[in-house]
Parts: sequence; C-alpha cells; structure tokens
Amino acid sequence: MCNHTREPVEGSVLVVESLDPGCYDAIVKSSAVICSGGGRTGHMESLCRSRGIPVLRIDRAELAGIDGRVTVSIDRQSVTLGEVESVAHSAKSFGVTPADLRSICVVIADATDVRAVNALPCRVEQVTSFFVREEFVCLSAGLSPLDALRAGPGRAAEYGAAIATELCAMAAELVAGQRLVMRLLDLRSDDAAKITTGAEVGPEPNPDLGSHGARWLIAERHYPAAFRALRAGLRDRLGVAASQVSFSVPFINDQEEFRQLRRHLGLPGGFPLAAFVETPAAVHSVAGFCAAGATELFVGTKDLVQFYLAADRKNHLVASSYQTRHPAVMAGLRQAVSAARVAATPVHVFALLADMDYYVRHLAADGFMMCTAELQQLARSLPERGGHPGADAAGRREAGPRGQFD
Repeated sequence: MCNHTREPVEGSVLVVESLDPGCYDAIVKSSAVICSGGGRTGHMESLCRSRGIPVLRIDRAELAGIDGRVTVSIDRQSVTLGEVESVAHSAKSFGVTPADLRSICVVIADATDVRAVNALPCRVEQVTSFFVREEFVCLSAGLSPLDALRAGPGRAAEYGAAIATELCAMAAELVAGQRLVMRLLDLRSDDAAKITTGAEVGPEPNPDLGSHGARWLIAERHYPAAFRALRAGLRDRLGVAASQVSFSVPFINDQEEFRQLRRHLGLPGGFPLAAFVETPAAVHSVAGFCAAGATELFVGTKDLVQFYLAADRKNHLVASSYQTRHPAVMAGLRQAVSAARVAATPVHVFALLADMDYYVRHLAADGFMMCTAELQQLARSLPERGGHPGADAAGRREAGPRGQFD
C-alpha cells in the first residue's frame, strides 16, 4: 500500500519527492521507496541500500498518480498499479565470494544489522568489523545532535552518553573476532536542518563542500564534552570490551586537520583513531595520516567519486557521469591503497556489490566495506542457491511508469 504521509507505515511503499533525514522512520518501515529526485549513493539512499529497500525514481509529475495498492517489480524496474502474482526467481550469482574480500567491514545503521549478519545460515567468517555513522545512530535513537551540542556542555555530555548506550547495544551483538567502528558526526547543513528544532542551522550554497566532517568537528565547541561522555559510557558499560569499539574521522583533507582534531578532542597519545579517505586531498595525504598516527584507513568511494568527477552523488540527472570505475577514480584508489600498504596501515575500500569483483581484481586492499543487505545477498548466493519470491507483471497490463532503480 502506498504511503504519501512521510510517517512510518510498516511494509508500505513510501512515495515521496525526495529522501531526507526527516523521513528516516518512514524509510526503515518501508518495503520500497518511490521518489523523483536523489542519486543512487545519496545519504538516505545509502540507508535504503543497507536495508535492502529498493528505490525507484520516476518523473515528479507521475508521483501523485501512484496511489492505493501497487506492485514494485525490481527486475522490470517498474511500478504496477494493483497486485500481481509473484513468481520464483533464481538467486543471482556473483563474480566474488566473501573469501575473495579478505576482511569485510559491514556498513550498518543499527544493532539489528549486526544481528542480521551474524544470524546468516552460513556465518561469513571474513566479517571482522562493522561500520556505523554517528548520524545514523542519532536517527535510529531519535537524537538531535545540534540541539544537544548547542545547548551547552551538560546537554552535550547527555548526548554522548546516549550515543554510548546505542553503541553498547551494537557491541552486544558482536561475536568473537569482530569489532565496531563509529565514524564521528558528519552532518551536512541541509540534512541537519531536517532534524534540528532549537538550534539555528545557517543555509550553505553547497552543503557537500561546506562545514561538515572534520572541519565542523574542530569548530564545534561542545563536541569534546560529548565525546568524553561517550568514551566514559563505553568504559563503564563494557569494561575491557570497550576496546572493541573504535572511531574514524570523516571528511578530512590532511594530517594537520587530523592532529588538530585529536588535540581538540583531548585524546591521549595512544588512543586509536582512524581516518576516512573521501576527498582527492585525503588520497594525497594517506602517508601523512599514517605518520600522524592513524591506526587504519577507510576509503569512502561514494564521496570520492563525486569529487573526482564533479558529479553530485545526490543528483540522478548526472548519474551517467557518476562512474565508480572511471580511470581517474581507480587511479586515486590505487594511490591510497598503495600508500597505506607501504606504511603498513590497514585499509578497507567501500564498494557497491556491482563493482566488487572489479575492485577486488584491481586493488590490493586489506579488505573491503559493503552494506548489510548486499553482504546478505552475496552470502545467500553461495551454499545452496534456491529461489526467492519476486514480483513480475507478466500477462498483466502495466498502469504505472517505468523509472530508475537502485
């Protein structure tokens, strides 16, 4: 059943002009999303990909006509008004296996994703870590970080303690040999405005290139209080197991920013901190990050592709220019991986499942990052390939528009 309200309706098809953090609760309850804007690797689209929620883009003028009960057909990339009979489809095969990926870091949104990965019928032994964004932790827990951080050190500390509680729930789902990595808050101003009620969020002409990531963390006065409370909460609840949880710096350009953030957060010399490589400047700074003490590196290809190719990852109109295997992108990835390997610093590269075989063959990374739903898809295609229910409109007249699927 279609849901135009932006409110959570379990199992519905969310119909919305574009995805933003304000409809997080509706997204995670949906079976599919139909919208008219955004890119396949946009911020909320990444949440959909992690949860295995298909996203179909159609013309804006068609949105109002998508109503009542509909069938979203993934293989036909279409929407059919009304119900159609489902048919069995063979599981898709892939050019890689989990063993080919060496070490797998699974990108998650909350504790249920950790539980789902570890509950796979055949456990994927290569899963060594889980990676979560602080902003997704906030959305899952109903937290408004800017409201808390701008209210003073007391509220900031409460916010940090709340984040610790959420991370402890995720850590409780880990099995032996696994760990959890949280990427520190990387909330762009346009997204922050959707979930902030009390604090003022000034508009920026280009939020993707604006004040977020490391540059925002360094300037945020009360974030250190939140981070101290977060670390204390982990120590109090997890004890020695707190070492299973570590942190990564987002959207950072060079080692000077890395050192400056460590000082701002008041981190002791031996405290482990990773760097997230997602700008061309960061690619050229890998050796510097390693020299500055970065304990590991994560290469975020979604932002890196858009910056190398000047193609907005959130804009479906430039989807043909957003090429994850472009020679310039691959050259940057090889440079980052090579510099990390020279410094003997572990490096994981994020890849969409469609690119994984290509990346594995062309990059000598220590491991790869992938989202929960795509890992499940890969794992379930291996031992016993059985059919799964799918929707097909064979023999029925399609009444809805075709579009672009993620």
